Parts: sequence; structure tokens; C-alpha cells
Amino acid sequence: MAQKLHHIIISLASNYNQEANLEAARTQLTQLLTEVHFTSAIYTEPINSLRSEPYLNQLCEGTTAFGPELLSEVLKETEKRQGRTHNEDGIVTLDLDLLQYDDQRFHHRDWERSYVKDLINEL
Repeated sequence: MAQKLHHIIISLASNYNQEANLEAARTQLTQLLTEVHFTSAIYTEPINSLRSEPYLNQLCEGTTAFGPELLSEVLKETEKRQGRTHNEDGIVTLDLDLLQYDDQRFHHRDWERSYVKDLINEL
């Protein structure tokens, strides 16, 4: 019996070594998900950040058999492997947020951000 696949949207962001970190994240997500599609990547100014470096943002759409909790755990592990720490220096090597799982939306403030509104049209 085939596992049910769930439609998901993930937000990718980095404000340090941005292009290399997003490239590594895309590689990881391509191995983790099926039917993967990435939007273009765009730079945005930081919001409430200790650093002035811009963020590089991108959205990923795909399918997974994982439940939302397990998927979120895997995304956080991927961030850690990429060097993400949650100290107060403002460096975000990689931020992966589950924005949507089937019909359920998360990170509601992110949906209001202009880059998400722009990039969602590419999915």
C-alpha cells in the first residue's frame, strides 16, 4: 500500500554565505522530498536583525510522506548541519520553515511578507 503524500511549502533563508547555504539546502531538500520545485531566490533587507547583511530567500514546494512534526524536526536538523546556531550574533546560516502542510498554514506572519507573496506565484 502506497503512503499518502502531503503537499508542503518550505521557506528558505540565509544572511551569511547566502548562495552557498541555499544551494546546500536545495540539495538536502531534493533528497528529502519528492516532486520538488524551487522558486527563484531573492535578496531582502533584514527585519529586526542584529546584522545588516541582506537575506537570500526562496520557497520550495514538494511532497512528503512525513507528518508535519517529523518534517519540522528534520528541517531543524538540516539547519544545524548547515551550521545554524541560535545565539545572539544575528548570523542565520540557514532558516528552513514549514509554511504549509496540505491545507494547514504555519508561520502566519511570514505569509504577509512581500517576498513570500511574490515568490508564491512561482509555485
